[in-house]
Amino acid sequence: MQKLLLLLFLLLGVNLSAQLLVSPIEAMQEQYGANAVVTKKNILLPKSKYTAVQKSAKAKLDTKIYRIYTAKKGNTLLGYGILINRKVRSKNAVTLYFIRDAKLLGIEIIAFNEPIEYLPTKKWSEQFREIETDKLLQINRDIPSVSGATLSARSVTDGSRIAFALYNELLKEK
Repeated sequence: MQKLLLLLFLLLGVNLSAQLLVSPIEAMQEQYGANAVVTKKNILLPKSKYTAVQKSAKAKLDTKIYRIYTAKKGNTLLGYGILINRKVRSKNAVTLYFIRDAKLLGIEIIAFNEPIEYLPTKKWSEQFREIETDKLLQINRDIPSVSGATLSARSVTDGSRIAFALYNELLKEK
């Protein structure tokens, strides 16, 4: 009986490691203000944009579909949130990149399906502020890696280049 309970606990524990940390809408309102009206739109990249974004980001794209959030107050655009889903080790992590006026305002890790001890800290995440979207961030060059969470740090840093490329290709002129 104890072995059966232990097996059941282990099987249930596998599913418990997947965690939604915050909803993207809540993160957008925290970043741009509680009065911000946040809308979301799924973007399907045509082949030409897919190729352009991949080349600009210098990173492999895993999908042609991306979700972009827009925060407005009345007719005033407050900024964007670009949701990037990247594989860390064997599971995905989802990061929201806040961008306004061709500048990264910050990031929020929305979901993290790896063990929580591999989650980069808030202090480490604060490095992703006031960065121009034409900068190609590299781990260990521009952004230090995190001891024990190097693959997570690489995923977030590579994701920033994809978010920058999406912003520059699709949203910058608007």
